[in-house]
Amino acid sequence: MLRPITLGLLGMTATAGFAHADATGTITVYTSQPSDQMAAVVEAFNADHPEVTVEIFRSGTTELMSKMQAEFAAGQSPADVVLIADAVAMTQLKNDDRLYAFEDAETDGIPAALIDPDHTFFGTKLLTTGIIYNTDKVATPPTSWHDLETPEIAAETIMPSPLYSGAAAIHVATMVQQEGFGWPYYETLADEGAVAGQGNGTVLEAVARGEKAYGIIVDYMALNAKKDGSPVDFVFPEEGVSTITQPIAILQASDNIEAAELFVNWQLGQAAQEQSVAQGYFPVRADMSAPEGYPEPSTLTILPADPAVMLEEDQALKMEFADLFGG
Repeated sequence: MLRPITLGLLGMTATAGFAHADATGTITVYTSQPSDQMAAVVEAFNADHPEVTVEIFRSGTTELMSKMQAEFAAGQSPADVVLIADAVAMTQLKNDDRLYAFEDAETDGIPAALIDPDHTFFGTKLLTTGIIYNTDKVATPPTSWHDLETPEIAAETIMPSPLYSGAAAIHVATMVQQEGFGWPYYETLADEGAVAGQGNGTVLEAVARGEKAYGIIVDYMALNAKKDGSPVDFVFPEEGVSTITQPIAILQASDNIEAAELFVNWQLGQAAQEQSVAQGYFPVRADMSAPEGYPEPSTLTILPADPAVMLEEDQALKMEFADLFGG
């Protein structure tokens, strides 16, 4: 049986890296990170490394994967670096022998569990999925995932769809592997009137506007909205949360490996991690604190899930979800 873990128990790894002072030219980054945040990332990176030009193509993880598969089939993707939502999608790229092994990546202070054993991809952030609720409509906040099954709550609940969101795909795949949940949990939600939107932004808008009272969403979007004055709050359910690590990788076919390595090392370093915290993400470095108002990562209970099973069952999961909630 899979058991919850806490991030404080994850082993650490230390690997000395090196800077690529002579890296120049242009790299193209395919990413699912929000456009405004990626613009800030590029600006900060170029403040440190103006000699490298970074071009961005941004879309959802599912659409990015489809785009790359089409490009691979046609010959080669223009992407040098991939920064997407989840390790399952990265594992697919790794299994297809598309990723470059960056043996000398600077991973000091980063939990070993967030680093691919073959150094083909590296977690850059910790994002959990929990429950958002509208504080004007909800007097007693939920504490458990099971609270959403209550008929009057389910009818006021919206969630992102794994057909659009990589984080949603990870969350659903995690929940269906948990004892006491599985597909019967989602069948109950659907039967009681819960609905699926598209991405996490759809969920935030619906709950913040009061169109729905509850939602399933990634933590930073809810907590950033709360900080900005929206009438919402966020719950880390007592059973635990699913998590994604927004991994970064270099494509094996990149024509500018040195600049790509420089960008990856920068993403794993102190400056980028400080920026991540400012943007409302949990850091991956053990020497940094969570954003203000967040619990410390070591106190979180993470719902375990087998990524190999997630990858194998991805299409079947999406079809099952679409049958319940629509495509």
